[in-house]
Amino acid sequence: MTSTDKLKIAIIGSGNIGTDLMVKVMRSKHLVCTLFAGRNFNSAGMKRASQLGVPISDRGIEAIIADPSICDLVFDATSAQAHVGHWAALDKLGKTVIDMTPAKLGEFCIPAINAQATLDTGTRNINMITCGGQSSIPIAAAIGAVHQDIEYVEVASSIASRSAGPATRANLDEYIETTEEALQRFSGARRAKAILILNPANPPIDMQTTIYAKIANPDLPAIRASVDAMVAQLKSYVPGYGLVVPPTIEGGRVVTTIKVVGAGDYLPQYAGNLDIINCAAIAMAEMVAAARHSKHKEERKHG
Repeated sequence: MTSTDKLKIAIIGSGNIGTDLMVKVMRSKHLVCTLFAGRNFNSAGMKRASQLGVPISDRGIEAIIADPSICDLVFDATSAQAHVGHWAALDKLGKTVIDMTPAKLGEFCIPAINAQATLDTGTRNINMITCGGQSSIPIAAAIGAVHQDIEYVEVASSIASRSAGPATRANLDEYIETTEEALQRFSGARRAKAILILNPANPPIDMQTTIYAKIANPDLPAIRASVDAMVAQLKSYVPGYGLVVPPTIEGGRVVTTIKVVGAGDYLPQYAGNLDIINCAAIAMAEMVAAARHSKHKEERKHG
């Protein structure tokens, strides 16, 4: 794919998630970052973008409204509340948006589960749920593929407090609500609970998520096979994803623990929460790029 064929990406939100996304976009063979927009030229993210030669703006979404041709796809890495207004504006412009916030306006997407199905719906608002959702829901869904009668599923994610920016902290209620709704949808569980722990330990801890599933008469060998297959799919786009504790029966529940080690693109490797959701978003953006490239190729062939 030549540079002119790459999908043009705009990122709004210059915090941890947005800045890590920018670095990942720059490494992609299918994407190019044509705008990094925030509100403060003096923020760490804006300074990093400037150092890397990425076009920057302190006008946020207004920079896209002023020049819609600047991008094909927008990563919204701001907040759930801000995304409501952003989507209203970007929808009118016909933009495809990958929402990094727990706003729940778009189609819930876990690439390992429903990447192609999400694109097939034709949606232009793809919601990446939450970091805890991206790490736990695939495992819960793998268990649900074996047992359609999960009574209750609970997930507890622990992340380094240093990796949680202001928007993440402001959206904790939305985080819980969105993760729980997506958990039920993808696993089929009758009830779901999500917990997020911001761990202040120094040195910072790696992201770790434990999934608890209450099931009558669980088929442990079948569950382990299903979970192993799901982990392999996840590792194809999140290399640092791995099982710490394979599915085990404990206290009448099936218990599994996973860890995500970050690539260290922006924050150090302890920030696996950035990697799990950002790698998922990049995977979706690259699929959008591939689909558009194929469409344009066909149009040129028959044009």
